[in-house]
Amino acid sequence: MLPSKRFAATSWALLAYTVLVVLGGAYVRATLSGDGCGAHWPLCNGEILPVEPSQKTIIELSHRVTSGIAGFWALGMWIAAFFLFPSGHASRRAAAWSVFFMVTEALIGAGLVRFEMVASNPSNARAFLMAGHLLNTFLLLASLSWLAASATRGDDAAWPAPGRARVLFVGAAICIGFVGVSGAVAALGDTLFPAPDLRTALLQDLSPTAHIFVRLRFWHPILALLASAYLIGLAGFMIRTSPPGSLGWLPAALIALVVLQIAIGLLNVALLAPVWMQLVHLLVADATWIAVVLLALSSQPAISDARLEA
Repeated sequence: MLPSKRFAATSWALLAYTVLVVLGGAYVRATLSGDGCGAHWPLCNGEILPVEPSQKTIIELSHRVTSGIAGFWALGMWIAAFFLFPSGHASRRAAAWSVFFMVTEALIGAGLVRFEMVASNPSNARAFLMAGHLLNTFLLLASLSWLAASATRGDDAAWPAPGRARVLFVGAAICIGFVGVSGAVAALGDTLFPAPDLRTALLQDLSPTAHIFVRLRFWHPILALLASAYLIGLAGFMIRTSPPGSLGWLPAALIALVVLQIAIGLLNVALLAPVWMQLVHLLVADATWIAVVLLALSSQPAISDARLEA
């Protein structure tokens, strides 16, 4: 296998691994294990390796280790990109952004730990930090998707040029950002303020005295449905304005993921958001975001081909 093809395969592997690391972070939050290492970072309870760790410590420390592997992996890809690709190549830029967002991801995570905005902390400040953490995660996944796509296609993975397509994809990013943030805070509400049954949960959601995390459980599905309609419309627009087959399976995959996410969301509500369902919900959300990013990266040549044919 040629070095560039190995690089592309490794880039896809890094993207998949990072998604698993993101799910690990959600598991830390859902199991209230964010304080497993105390308010210490990068040490764990003041030690490099705790001698007799609790279950929460093992969960938190495991997430830190897997995150560290992802960070060094991204750094290695950045160094390799400078040897494999010429100056100005998209893979170089994507690799550099991947490292940048890996670093900011770690810093935000460290801030959550050091300021003790983990475990059972219900403060609004925690919600704001969590929102920043999630948005940074989306930017990280976008950078890694760009890296994998550019390495696979050569230098033909470009963001949409100024025009209608760019505006629509920016709108998609905004929609996913709002839905993702509301979902993350709502999931925190499910964890901190669990309900014994669905009826009680709905009454809590509608109560004006309920915590803001709980009230967001009502608004998140509404935002999700509006965003879903937008994303399906975006996929339809790309199908209509692009040459047949030029976008491959991406529009159909995006529509399928959106429909699947709606079904999972309804099931998540019905089951009162168990931890495993929260992780599945997040996995499909990340896959949907990656599909939007890959579709955006495919839109520029597709639109150019359509103009040539016209």
